[in-house]
Amino acid sequence: MQKIKQKDFRLAKMEEEAIGIDGYIDNVPYSIKPDTYKTMSRLSESIEVKIIYYIKTKSGIEIEFD
Repeated sequence: MQKIKQKDFRLAKMEEEAIGIDGYIDNVPYSIKPDTYKTMSRLSESIEVKIIYYIKTKSGIEIEFD
């Protein structure tokens, strides 16, 4: 988490969201998906950006990213 806190970030604009981008970290586009997205059968959606996965827990949210 410390790595993320030291980076510049912004939320995506409406036209960026339309192509699957949720935001940018250091000008790199990311999409944010639940961990269950990994196990879903191939969706018609094709995401060409890095993905941040999250899992809801009793104490908050856990994230996984590259």
